[in-house]
Amino acid sequence: MDFVGLIIQLIGGAAGGVGTGRVAKNVSINPTVDAIVGLIGGAGGTWLAGLIPALAPMLAGGGTAYVGQAVTGVVGGGVLTAIVGLIKNMAAPK
Repeated sequence: MDFVGLIIQLIGGAAGGVGTGRVAKNVSINPTVDAIVGLIGGAGGTWLAGLIPALAPMLAGGGTAYVGQAVTGVVGGGVLTAIVGLIKNMAAPK
């Protein structure tokens, strides 16, 4: 993975986190935290997708792999934001 790919994953993850927070208000913490959690989820989601043999070639290298890295970044950021938001809501006093 190269530096440009990592930047694409992080930006995609932040966009996925903020997008998830806007669409699903019940899992949103606040837009800044959603973006930070999305950054982590973007990089982590792409790493996890790279472990799946069928997806690994789509993420390796440059060029068209940047599209795959962006997609997995958005999905990973959105999923991690939703998970963190649900845990926060379950732990909040009622």
